[in-house]
Amino acid sequence: MNPRRKLLEMLREREGREIDVGAWLLIDQERIDRFAEVTGDLQWIHTDPDRAAEESPYGSTVAHGFLTLSLLPQLTKSNHPDYFSTNYPGMRYRVNYGLNRVRFPAPVLPGDRIRARTVLKNAAAVDSGLEIIYLLTVEIDGKNKPACVAEQVVRVFP
Repeated sequence: MNPRRKLLEMLREREGREIDVGAWLLIDQERIDRFAEVTGDLQWIHTDPDRAAEESPYGSTVAHGFLTLSLLPQLTKSNHPDYFSTNYPGMRYRVNYGLNRVRFPAPVLPGDRIRARTVLKNAAAVDSGLEIIYLLTVEIDGKNKPACVAEQVVRVFP
């Protein structure tokens, strides 16, 4: 059986299932400030703890939604050297094809811990490779609403 077909069958057996729960990651003000500096998003709600304590509806600064989104490779461990060979046997490379939908239901405050839960939503043959859609939910430790819910689309090729 060719590697693409074999991987597709393996993935289809896991469709609809949670396939990973990542480790908790502490989000501190320093990380938020560094992200603000790199992206140029220096809005006070992210970078001015004193003003945010007085004026923000959260009583604190908040992490950028895009900071949470940018941490998905770390939160899902998809940037780990062994991730590719373990999850996509027989494939040579993977590309991040995009996101179908992203929402930020709850703010991440400095001192919060977040982690990602991954559900394999769908796998299908496309062109010469496979397209895989993951439902990613970023939880905030001790809170009911997630920080982020996103559908990530990746493509892998033999």
